[in-house]
Amino acid sequence: MFFQNRNIFNILFEAIPEGVIIVDEAQTILAANSSAESMFGYNEKELSNKKLDILIPKEIIDVHKHHFSKFINSNNIRKITHNSNLRGVKKNNTQFPIEIGLNPFSVENNNFVLALLIDITLRKKTEKKIETLNTQLEKQVTQRTFQLKNTIKQLKLLNLNYKKEIVKRVQAENKIKLTLKKEQELSKLKTKFLTLVSHEFKTPLSGILTSTMLLNKYQLKSEQNRRAKHIKTIESKVHYLDNILNDFLSVERLDANEVNYKITKFNLSNVINEVVYNTNILLKSGQKINIPQNIDNFILQQDKIILELILSNLMYNAVKYSPENSTIDVKIIKNGKNISFAIIDTGIGIPLNDQNYIFNRYFRAENALNTQGTGIGLSIVKAHVENLGGTISFKSKEHKGSVFTLKLPIINNTL
Repeated sequence: MFFQNRNIFNILFEAIPEGVIIVDEAQTILAANSSAESMFGYNEKELSNKKLDILIPKEIIDVHKHHFSKFINSNNIRKITHNSNLRGVKKNNTQFPIEIGLNPFSVENNNFVLALLIDITLRKKTEKKIETLNTQLEKQVTQRTFQLKNTIKQLKLLNLNYKKEIVKRVQAENKIKLTLKKEQELSKLKTKFLTLVSHEFKTPLSGILTSTMLLNKYQLKSEQNRRAKHIKTIESKVHYLDNILNDFLSVERLDANEVNYKITKFNLSNVINEVVYNTNILLKSGQKINIPQNIDNFILQQDKIILELILSNLMYNAVKYSPENSTIDVKIIKNGKNISFAIIDTGIGIPLNDQNYIFNRYFRAENALNTQGTGIGLSIVKAHVENLGGTISFKSKEHKGSVFTLKLPIINNTL
């Protein structure tokens, strides 16, 4: 019943570089793309109509059946799993490490699961290699430290001014240790960044694929509402991916000091209308945005594009972390040479213990870990605001909501 339009299905199915397998409630494999077949060592179409058990280690088949039944009844999407114990079984009975993302869906009252599979054999080897290199590096530092200590002892005996020499050697030792620590932190940061990009892209792409497949099912004019629902899902996820890409580009430019601010005069109402228009795509059921009506004559001399980016980021967060049937209020006040913006929501709020770190790059509050996000948006906003001569602050209470306040000079002559 998936294959009402086989050409479109095959194009989308085979376009995914990761392995994709679709199974029914009986754990029978209905479809597998070429990446999945190659990953498990099977020929084309060889996996079709086979039991999923052939891809699972024998010792966990019974446990897997229990978890599968529980999962398909829960109807919850499971993101890519980082359990290092997950393994797949190739046709030649060899096992290999694997990551799995699961996405349940229904067609004509029948339940299915779309599994996104990633062979992480190479990653495991790379991690082992990095671990070995770090161990070797630590040994080198230990050896150098030992050598420095011996040198210091010799200097004490040979140099009347040995106290100054000891200080220099200790400083050199600390510098080496600090360099090693920074290198290790940078390595962890890069790994975290790559993992973050992988997660934040794969889940929306999986949703886009599922919605696109289901669009083929609704051909009748009376099913327009269902088609519109899936089209809106696709638009929302594409818009989300576009925002992530823009954030990553902003981080790179900020780090390289390559942001060229363009200060121009513009009407603030144009920026507000554009931000609200783009945010409407992401609104949940019953959500609405209230904006002030007295800003038509507000003229600013700032970077229009960056201001739009800043306000969009704050608005997207307010929508994302607020429930259905809630209101996001935008307040704007001119005060002398400055203008203030307040974005007010009644969402999940920020836990008190997390509030000191909310502008740190990649940091996410504890109550937001299960919501899609990269943790870089607010750090970008803060950097741009300060570069434009402004300030940003917030007040928040968990389960009650947040108020983010942005203050900028109306006329920016500093850049």
